[in-house]
Amino acid sequence: MNDWQKPSPTGESDESLEVRTVDGMVEIRDPGTGDIIVRTTPRKWEAFLLGVKAGEFDHFVA
Repeated sequence: MNDWQKPSPTGESDESLEVRTVDGMVEIRDPGTGDIIVRTTPRKWEAFLLGVKAGEFDHFVA
């Protein structure tokens, strides 16, 4: 995957991040500015997504 990908719409907000892989790394950016804000390994990205799905970070938005 080299093209930037957006999450499917949730209906709650138009604000989202875009994700792509480049040279074996995962990059996340703000589509409004085009700035890459995070570059990480696929393993760490997967662990982060599992944490999000498990509610590990819900206290940040409560």
